Amino acid sequence: MPRRLLFPSLLLVVLLASCSSSSGGGGGGPSAATGGAPTATGSSGANQPSSPSPAPERETILPKDGDFVAIPRERYTPMWKQPAHSKQPDFALDTQNDFGELVPMLIEHATMRDGEPWYEVLMPIRPNGSSAWVRDADVKVRQRDDSLEVDLSSRTLVRYHDDQVVDRFKIGIGTEQYPTTTGQFYVYIKVPYDDPNQPYGIMALGLSGFSRVITDWPGGGRIAVHGTPYASDRGDAVSHGCVRVYNQDMEKLVDLPLGTPVQIHD
Repeated sequence: MPRRLLFPSLLLVVLLASCSSSSGGGGGGPSAATGGAPTATGSSGANQPSSPSPAPERETILPKDGDFVAIPRERYTPMWKQPAHSKQPDFALDTQNDFGELVPMLIEHATMRDGEPWYEVLMPIRPNGSSAWVRDADVKVRQRDDSLEVDLSSRTLVRYHDDQVVDRFKIGIGTEQYPTTTGQFYVYIKVPYDDPNQPYGIMALGLSGFSRVITDWPGGGRIAVHGTPYASDRGDAVSHGCVRVYNQDMEKLVDLPLGTPVQIHD
């Protein structure tokens, strides 16, 4: 099932726009000053300058239903353990993957603090499920229309688009010794391969989460949804924890963008 985000009850996140950031939006709305009102006149009779109109606000509605990601503006993104609890961040997170891409992080919650939007994001680090808060000023918020659901009990993968099922595949999953990790993840990196007959097929979608039993592999045991040239892998427990998708099916997943939500459950 597609996931549901938790946002404030008003479902509004107000993105405060400075004068410089609002340039180019001419004609966006009426001035806060009363149109046509005369300026105040002092005892000397000289006209006094009117008070400047406040900078306009830009509003963005994040619906309760849907998936949103925070795309970092810089490689090292300031992170807070709680929103706005201090002026200085608690740490900076390296949000660049091995291909030099800034990775969109899945938003779990949103809130307002002192008129500024804050987003709680899932971080692509150990332990799985680690989260922290980012300021609106440090990220760009975008929606993700697609998501993947992996059901380990039925050994199927379902692709959703706008909450509608568009594809469903039989998949290979981890063995009893190397079980596939469950949880909420997202696509962290996309690795294409020229040789479709090698173990990872035509592409690997590296996820934000990690194996619970493997730590010494490249990438620290990061799990993936990847291709396989072996049709016999479908419906079987054959991997070291990754989700194996037959190459012909994997072709229908290669267009998924970074940040695409991937939910894995029993």
